[in-house]
Amino acid sequence: MSLGGGVRLVATDLDGTLLDDRLTVSPRTRAALDAVRAAGIVVVPVTARQPRGTRMIAEQGGFTEWALCGNGAQCVHLGTGEVMFEAYVDVAVQRAVAEALADRVPGVLFVSVREAGEVFVAQDGYAAIADFEDHKRDPATMGGHALAAVVAEPSLKFVVRHAERTPDELVAEVRALGLGGFAVTHSGAPFIEILAEGVNKAWGVAQLCERFGIDRSEVLAFGDAPNDAELLAWAGRGIAMANAHPEARDAADETTLSNAEDGVAIVLEQLLEPAGSGTAAAG
Repeated sequence: MSLGGGVRLVATDLDGTLLDDRLTVSPRTRAALDAVRAAGIVVVPVTARQPRGTRMIAEQGGFTEWALCGNGAQCVHLGTGEVMFEAYVDVAVQRAVAEALADRVPGVLFVSVREAGEVFVAQDGYAAIADFEDHKRDPATMGGHALAAVVAEPSLKFVVRHAERTPDELVAEVRALGLGGFAVTHSGAPFIEILAEGVNKAWGVAQLCERFGIDRSEVLAFGDAPNDAELLAWAGRGIAMANAHPEARDAADETTLSNAEDGVAIVLEQLLEPAGSGTAAAG
C-alpha cells in the first residue's frame, strides 16, 4: 500500500465536507479514513465547531486524538481533553468591533465563546434566532446577557449575527469598519466568526504540523466554506467540495465530488492506490 505520494497529514473540515447532508460520516468515508490512518497518515478534523460539537461525531469518524476547533483557534485532544494551544480575541478588540458594528448595523447580536469552548455568553435576544445545530447547544440553555457582559472577557470565537443580514453581508460590514486586531470569516452557518488576529484554519494546522515535524507540502486539505479558504491555499494539496462556496473553490488546487457523494472518500481512496492506477479528482 502506498503512503499517499508524500502526504503525511490529512486536514479535513467536517460540516459540508466530510459529513453528509444528514451530518453523519458515511460507511464509505469511515472506511477511507481508517485506511489512511492504517497507512500511517495523520487525520485531523479542522472545524468551526467547538470541542463539544466535534465530539458529537468523533466516534463516527474514528477521531480519538487531536482536533482543531474554533476555526483553528484551539487544538484539543479528543481523548484526554488536553489543550495544545489556544488563541483569544482581546477584550478591547471585540468591544471596539461590537460598538462600531452595532452603530452601523442596528439589530446585530453577539456571543463570546470562552474557556475551551465550553463557556457560551450570548447577548439578550440571540437565543430567539438560534437553533440547536448552530452551536450544538439547546437555545433554551443559552440565557441572555447585556452586551457589556458579552465583551467583558477574551473570546476564542466572537460570534456576530443578525436576523436578516447574510453572513457574506456581515463580513463585508465588519471589514468596512476599518478596524484591526482580528480576523473575520464564516463557515456557512447563519453567523460570522471573529478570531484573534492572524488566526484561521491554516494557522492552526501550521502550529500542529510544526509540533509533528510535518511540512505544509505534506498536507492534504479538504473544505467547502470561506473559513476553509486559507487552509486550502496553504496546504500542499487543497481540495474543495463540489458544493463549495466560491471563495473556497477559488483557493483550492482542485475539486472533488460533493459531501453528499463521498467526495472526501474518493480522494482518500485514490491516495492509497498503487501509482498510476488512480483517477484524478473532479475538476
